[in-house]
Amino acid sequence: MHPGLAVGLVFGGCCSNVVFLELLIREFPGCGNLITFAQFFFIAIEGFIFEANFGRKQPTIPIRYYLIMVAMFFTVSVVNNYALNLNIAMPLHMIFRSGSLIANMALGIIILKKRYTISKYTSIALVSLGIFTCTFMSAKQVSSMSSPSEDEENVSAFFWWLLGILALTFALLMSARMGIFQETLYKRFGKHSKEALFYNHALPIPGFLLLAPDIYRHAVLFSQSEPFQVPVIGLTLPILWFYLIMNIITQYVCIRGVFILTTECTSLTVTLVVTLRKFISLIFSILYFRNPFTAWHWIGTLFVFVGTLMYTEVWNNLGPLLDRKQRKQEEKQE
Repeated sequence: MHPGLAVGLVFGGCCSNVVFLELLIREFPGCGNLITFAQFFFIAIEGFIFEANFGRKQPTIPIRYYLIMVAMFFTVSVVNNYALNLNIAMPLHMIFRSGSLIANMALGIIILKKRYTISKYTSIALVSLGIFTCTFMSAKQVSSMSSPSEDEENVSAFFWWLLGILALTFALLMSARMGIFQETLYKRFGKHSKEALFYNHALPIPGFLLLAPDIYRHAVLFSQSEPFQVPVIGLTLPILWFYLIMNIITQYVCIRGVFILTTECTSLTVTLVVTLRKFISLIFSILYFRNPFTAWHWIGTLFVFVGTLMYTEVWNNLGPLLDRKQRKQEEKQE
């Protein structure tokens, strides 16, 4: 598949996914385990049918490597979702995840002994700074909307908040390490995005047994939400289950695009695309939920835009293209 189509899947699927995720989190901030399980289960079933051919197709990449990747992937997913239960607001959650570019580049230098140009370092710094600026200003807006009683921090609340920060830091570094591990696997065994997508979601399923009580409790709460009639088909079901179904579908489109990108691009490029997607999701969330868009948000947008252009070296590619067009025009005139 062409990388451009994969980028389209990432942006289209992930940005719409954020809307349904926020709708769910606003109702029950602790429902992350149910959401993660539902996403993993759906992708595992789809992959078992269409990729593994009901278990008859043997994997190209040895299972032992998938087990390592799965351990990292499952840990990152669960820790990121559970952090929302540790006094971590959604904007602050996004601030830490926006640091993935820096983490990926740092681990790439340490583990893969990679070296980048000054423009690459500058572009990554600009993109991260832009996203940090936007998410930080959003966090300030959320804080200013809370009541005075909610702002009183005691020792217990600070402890859980600090634990949440440590959890997000751990997940950030683990996610960057997983991206590098995937890159080395694909160089050794070839590109198998569908296979990797299936095994990364099927193998962790037994691990959700540890989270079964929490998953069941939130499933009951979802079933008690107000009824909603699905447009076109006319089916009536609890509205939170509808949000979850839409979240699963859009997450599948998103993660499918990400896994295709990992087979076509370097780990840093994939991280850049995913980070830009997070930025677009934040802007879309602000506009969709009618949150103020301040001058600081526009400054952050400018940082991201300039950083992206620097990373893709659009100026270097644009110069030769314009030269070729000019030569063609001159040839026609002659």
